[in-house]
Order: sequence, then structure tokens, then C-alpha cells
Amino acid sequence: MVSPLLISFLGAIQASLSVLLTIGYGVIAAQFGLVTTEAAEEVSHLCVNVLLPCLLITKLGSELHLDTVVNYVPIIIWAFIFTLSSIAIGKATVAFFRLPKWALPAIAFNNTESLPLLLLQSLETTGVLASLVGAGQTSDGIERARTYFLACSVVNNTITFSQGAKWITGEQDEQDDSTDSESQQFQENGQGCHSPVDENGDDSDDPNERTSLLPRKVVSWKRRIKNKLISQFQSYFQASPKPVQTILTAIGTFASPPFIGATIGIIIGLTPPLHRLFFNDMDEGGYFNAWLTSSLKNIGELFVSLQVIVVGVKLSLSLRRMKEGEEAGTLSLSTVLSVTFVRFILWPAISIPLIWALVAYTDILPNDPMLWWALMMMPIGPTAMKVLALADISGADQKIRMSIAKFLTVSYIITPIVSFAVVGALEAAKAAKE
Repeated sequence: MVSPLLISFLGAIQASLSVLLTIGYGVIAAQFGLVTTEAAEEVSHLCVNVLLPCLLITKLGSELHLDTVVNYVPIIIWAFIFTLSSIAIGKATVAFFRLPKWALPAIAFNNTESLPLLLLQSLETTGVLASLVGAGQTSDGIERARTYFLACSVVNNTITFSQGAKWITGEQDEQDDSTDSESQQFQENGQGCHSPVDENGDDSDDPNERTSLLPRKVVSWKRRIKNKLISQFQSYFQASPKPVQTILTAIGTFASPPFIGATIGIIIGLTPPLHRLFFNDMDEGGYFNAWLTSSLKNIGELFVSLQVIVVGVKLSLSLRRMKEGEEAGTLSLSTVLSVTFVRFILWPAISIPLIWALVAYTDILPNDPMLWWALMMMPIGPTAMKVLALADISGADQKIRMSIAKFLTVSYIITPIVSFAVVGALEAAKAAKE
């Protein structure tokens, strides 16, 4: 008779290989010229700015209720704890082993969005997580786990983009410089930028794919209002005291599309009339469910696969440049081993026993085995692809970016070793449940 542990491990291996193959499809598409790097960048922006917020609205909104909101409190707290702990571990590791500066965000930020969500899809197919929930409830448990990982990703993204860019080059004032450049850009947009539509509403250029489909008067009115608001905001911002500017800058860090989508989802989920409108059946008052919620869900579900395909396209570019030897950069073995140890060995050794102990000996965590498993897995996994975006934001040179691309290539190739953590977390959650 086959051991249940072996079955779980084989299922986890299959799920990990499914993720790796999906990344491989992106590599193949790029190699055959079906997707360019520029197109992948645009799709990546689409995923983060449109698809992910829609996914957060539908998932958080549907799973959140007044009686289940307590399940998300430990997720938010744990997300802050393990992210800040990863940053501390990264700083100590970089200083002790004299690793390149970009190794700090590589250690600090793991993939908390596309990869866990795709892994959950594969685990649902293999039935590995069925033992954590009752018979016939696997789909509901998987949906809850997806929502848990998405809630964690909001915290992770906030810290990543507020702190990560300045670590790539090691310049502590990088954030201030970027803020000044953004302010200058806002000022230019508000006072003198050229646009396809002038103040009279006439087209200044020939129509193209960026030409608005709205009437010219509407476009002209919208542009005047936008420029006026930006100009007023800039004048108020520059006239305010320095502490107020710092606070406004910090608030602006949180005002990202995923954070806004999560906020909307939380409001809908915790407001019973809105929850009924968006997610109930038509005969129970769900008048938005069949058209608005359904459309948001359709485009939100695209995020998981598209984002992983984009990962493959970016890795294809790094492989091609490695082959050509063009600004290849350097990648030391110590960097690979250090980041791999923290992401795939150290954090499983910390998170799995810790969450098990909290469940077994305290009443802090809610009685949801799928939540326990998700908490164990949240700090585990390969480095986030966002680190490459951070390198672009920080203005790092081409060699640094190619070194990061090389590392990400290696990191995602060895991703199937996360199967050990999947099985370990599964067995720990089952033991805590019993």
C-alpha cells in the first residue's frame, strides 16, 4: 500500500512542475517571437494595475464576512512579521557574506501572488489538500486559501515598493530622489506637457491606438480638470511643512491599484447590503452578481496565468543575453546558496513549527486548517519577480539587472524543491488538526 506521505509528496511535485511548465511556456513563446519583451512589460503592468485589483475585489469581497474577518487579522500580522524579519535576515546575510546589495530584496521579498495561486490550482487538481477539509469541501477550502494569500500579498507589495528600490543601489536617499522626480513629473503634466488633444479639443496628431474614443469636448474638459487638480495638489504639497510632505508621501506609497482593490473588496465584504448585491443570487438580492461581479471575476482570474507567463518571457530575455554575453553581469555561488537557503530552508524551518505550536498549544488562531497551512507557506518560495522591477525603478545599471535576471532564472528552475515545504506544512496542519 502506497504511503499517504508519498502520495502527498508526489502531488506536490506535480503541482510544482505545473508552475515550472507554465513559466516554460512563456520562455518558449518569447523564443519563437510570439511575445516581445516590451509586450510582456505592458502585460505585466496590466496584471498589476487592472487584473490583480479585480481579483482582490472579487476574492476578498466574496470570502470576507463580519463573522470571518477575524481569520484575516493573523494573516496581516504574520505578513508584517515575516516580511520585516526577512529584511533583517537579509541585511545580516548581505553584511556577513559580503553579497551584492540586490541580494537584500532578493532575500526579503518572496513571490506571494502568482506562484502560490497557480500552485493552489495544481494542488486542487492533485487533491493533496483534501485531507485538511471535509469531503466535498476542497474547492471551498482552496478558495479560502487563495484569499488568504492575496491578503498577504497586499502587505508584501506595500513594503516592497515603499522600501525595496533604495536597497538595489544602496542609496538611502533614493526614495527622496524618486519623490522629487515624481513631483516634477506631476508639475510638468499639470502645466505644460504636450498631449494629443489641445485645450480646444482638436487633435494635434493623427489618430492612433492611443486616441481617445470619447468626444473631443469631453476629452478636453477631462484634461483641463485633471491638470487643474494636479497643479493645485502640487502647490499645496510644496507649501506644506516638511513633516506633512513626509506623511503625504507615505500615504501615496499605499495608494497603489492593488491596495485600492483590496480596500474596495474589504468594504464590499464587510458591508452586508453591498455583499448581498455583489455576491448573492438574483432571487436573493444579488443584482450585480450576474454582470458586474462576473465580469470582474473573469478578468481577475486572468492574473494568475498571465503573470506567470510574463515571468517566463522575462527569464527568456535573461537567458538570451547570457548566451550572447551582452552585459551579462556576475552571479556568485554564495549569493545563490544564501538566498536559496533563506527562502527554501530557513523559513520552512521557522514557519511550520511556529504555526503548529500556536495551533496545538494556544487558541490564538481560528479553527481553519487551510488557514494554518497557508500561514506556514506564506514566507516560503522563490524571490519575487518584482525585484527586477525594483532594479529598473532604482536606476541600477545593466550589469546589476542582468545579474538579478540570472539569479531569478536559477531561482525559478529550482522551484520544485518547495514540494518539501508543501508536504511538511500539510503534515503539520494535519497533526495540529488531530
